[in-house]
Amino acid sequence: MGSGLGAKSNELMSEESANPVEFFQNMLTLQGEALRQLVNPFFPGASTPTLEKDDLVGWMDAAQRLQALWLEFQQALLAEGQAPAPFADVTKWFDYLELFYKRLPFANADAQQRLWQEGLGLWESVLGLYGIGPKAGEAANEPPELPRKDRRFADPRWRSQPVFAVLHQTYLMLADQIEATIGAVDGIADEKREQLRFAVRSLIDALSPANYPLTNPVVIERTIESKGANLVRGMEHLLADLKRGQLSHTDPNAFTVGKDIAITPGKVVYETPLFQLIQYSPTTDRVFEVPLVIFPPWINRFYILDLNPKKSFVRWAVEQGLTVFITSWKSADETMAEVAWDDYIRAQIEAIDFVRARLKVPAVHTIGYCAAGTTLAATLAILARRGDTDKVASATFFTAQVDFEKAGELKLLCDDATLTLADQMSAKGYLDGRFMAAAFNALRGQDLIWNYVVNNYLLGEDYPAFDLLFWNGDTTNLPARWHHDYTRDLYRDNRLVVPDALSADGTPIDLTRITTPSYVQAGREDHIAPPESVFRLTRQLRGPTRFLLAGSGHIAGVVNPPSANKYQYWTNDHPCVSLDDFIAGATEHPGSWWPDWIEWIRSFNAANVPASGKRKPGGKGEAGLEDAPGRYVLMH
Repeated sequence: MGSGLGAKSNELMSEESANPVEFFQNMLTLQGEALRQLVNPFFPGASTPTLEKDDLVGWMDAAQRLQALWLEFQQALLAEGQAPAPFADVTKWFDYLELFYKRLPFANADAQQRLWQEGLGLWESVLGLYGIGPKAGEAANEPPELPRKDRRFADPRWRSQPVFAVLHQTYLMLADQIEATIGAVDGIADEKREQLRFAVRSLIDALSPANYPLTNPVVIERTIESKGANLVRGMEHLLADLKRGQLSHTDPNAFTVGKDIAITPGKVVYETPLFQLIQYSPTTDRVFEVPLVIFPPWINRFYILDLNPKKSFVRWAVEQGLTVFITSWKSADETMAEVAWDDYIRAQIEAIDFVRARLKVPAVHTIGYCAAGTTLAATLAILARRGDTDKVASATFFTAQVDFEKAGELKLLCDDATLTLADQMSAKGYLDGRFMAAAFNALRGQDLIWNYVVNNYLLGEDYPAFDLLFWNGDTTNLPARWHHDYTRDLYRDNRLVVPDALSADGTPIDLTRITTPSYVQAGREDHIAPPESVFRLTRQLRGPTRFLLAGSGHIAGVVNPPSANKYQYWTNDHPCVSLDDFIAGATEHPGSWWPDWIEWIRSFNAANVPASGKRKPGGKGEAGLEDAPGRYVLMH
């Protein structure tokens, strides 16, 4: 390499000049200089490409359109008197990096020099596969197999040219080296270590060469082929997202709620300022005597359980002969600033009592999904203390947690700094749902952020029409007080599993009082509610409990209709003290777990009644308030 490069290395990699971001960038800068010195002798006198007249016209048109789009966007903002608001403060992650950087093993000059030497060895080895440099062998006719693989660089164009091969292989080497150092940091608590790991991973994901037009060969080729048209489309997508204040994963106009999705027939039969209660129309002549009340999480729209006829859990449950009700929670606004956990628990009790009175039945089956499952557990504990346990015949929990000690990656977003930021962003009395969406996206940055940056902004590809992604982007605002109390009392302080540490509606909560028969479902790959955390619910319950582990994650593990014939689930009929114990003796079953659940429901009371009268909303003398899915689900 020459003395000039060595001097440049010492300058850029000195301990005094390197902070975490600069260190990563400096390594890539040195890689580019080293690569130039290695490659230039083999490609002397490269000619400069020329532009034909038609090409020049195309490029000029793209440049003018890009400028016009940006000016239009700026003028629109000025006219509205505002700027696009950020919905996630990423600077705190850089604060973590600055705080711990000097304690990392690569933060001293000797370690950095060793890392530089490893990088140089990697470059020489990779270039050797292309017949270049001191380790040159016979060049392959096809793009060679490289030592490190990553799906972001799966396109053959990352391997067809030595420059891009070395670039992404260096990036992956640095990423592996830096992430490996996190476990070696001394003197920090495990919680801070995980926050540091998350911060480093977020930074590494952001610095991927795939995310930048001049270092991504796929983007370069697309730009040349389209004469910049892809960048114009990408700018249109970017500006539209800036106006919405949210990254788009799908075409926001591809679906209409009530026409394409959430179309199972039914009526809104009850309404409060907090929720609408929808009753679905029966499809069988006779129905189970005991109805089903579903509580979806209020951090999302309820129609995750009614996406389309093939995926709809609601429609499937109706077809099994259940009289199904579901709550459609109102997205928070300024009037809901003081809505607290107590209000959601009262709402669940109110819905249960309304259905019991409406159908003249002593009890109902219930389902609580995610956060609403957590609240359902508290509801059952309160009913038990009040002597009203018999109002609920059974409780099913979809990916619900009550013990938050092992609550997974979401706890990374429940530190004091993030919670203070959320409070600051809730000045109007509610937390904008786009903040929550950004936070959830950050947990899977490669899949839910950077993948779309490349496809939508750089390649200018059209958005897919995907109902699940449409639902994911249909955000819901949260009451400020509820979010404040829930994240601190449950996620941060884990008080729900301490008997009588919390109360609601004037009644202390002790989960160990729950004797209601329960069905607890967890997703094997769930990172929102990890299966180990969900399993801990079974330790609190004192009634008969069936735990089931489903394949896939937080959504696909739940929304898995039998007709799809996908995934699998595991059962274990023996008493288990831990998830590991359950898995060790579990039996695997192919396909959906829904049939297992309906057999469990039938085991309580198989009695049925005619599907008439109040069992059929909208019938004679039963107009209902409005057609499903109701207007609350359309409010933002």
